[in-house]
Amino acid sequence: MERLPGWLRQHLAAVRALLVLTVVTGVIYPLAATGVAQAVFNSKANGSLVEKDGKTVGSALIGQNFTDADGNPVKQYFQSRPSAAGDGYDLLSTAASNLGPEDVVDTLAVPGATDEDGNPDEGSQSLLTTVCARSKAVGELEGVSGARPFCTGDGVGAVLKVFPAVGAPARVVSVNQACPAAPFVAAYEGVAVECGKPGEDYSAGRTVPVRGEVTDVQVPADAVTASASGLDPHISVAYADLQAARVAKERGVDVAKVRALIEEYTTGRAVGFMGEPAVNVLQLNLALDRG
Repeated sequence: MERLPGWLRQHLAAVRALLVLTVVTGVIYPLAATGVAQAVFNSKANGSLVEKDGKTVGSALIGQNFTDADGNPVKQYFQSRPSAAGDGYDLLSTAASNLGPEDVVDTLAVPGATDEDGNPDEGSQSLLTTVCARSKAVGELEGVSGARPFCTGDGVGAVLKVFPAVGAPARVVSVNQACPAAPFVAAYEGVAVECGKPGEDYSAGRTVPVRGEVTDVQVPADAVTASASGLDPHISVAYADLQAARVAKERGVDVAKVRALIEEYTTGRAVGFMGEPAVNVLQLNLALDRG
């Protein structure tokens, strides 16, 4: 029998390897992984779906918003932590905001200006102002102080731009407070502080975040920051405790009963030492509905 040319033998070997690897990685491995998942982690593998009155209302693994059609919190329910996934807990947009601690300067909206699609200019919030605004809103909802370091009383980042960037200040602007807002401090190193003028370029100035004198932060961090995935279904015990009085009042029940449910739906640290105890918001709200 005539021996096949070397180049043809190489191609046949490549085709055989392709077929074998396709069967192993495309058929055998997925079936094995699915089988193990169904046998060992059946509920989680199928999405940990949660039902109410025979209807699926969510997943114990994925958070959701408890808000009305206008995006306002429904007061008789515990609220989830913020989400940066799309419009909130969007499985197709799971992600963090990718903004870091140095993102402290807003882009102020210019009145009357529009974008290329003709929509009104809304500017953009820095991560700091986003946190400040959320803290203020949560404080108002729960009847506590929403004050936190580096935030102004009106819920934006307490940030100054100082000119010139090096040397003695000659001009100081509270860049996140659009005129005619009153700056959160009247003066900085003897120079009167101005409000920010939308559309003006302050990039040449030195950025000076101002910590302020807040020492008692009553709104927990997870109430104002999103998780890395944007899908976290849990909140901290501290955030749940903060909401307990409001939920009890709205439902007309004893706050002690609400706190008992918080404890019941609190999960411990993973493997006994990883992370912190957390409360599953969907399961807790469903327990409240059951009475």
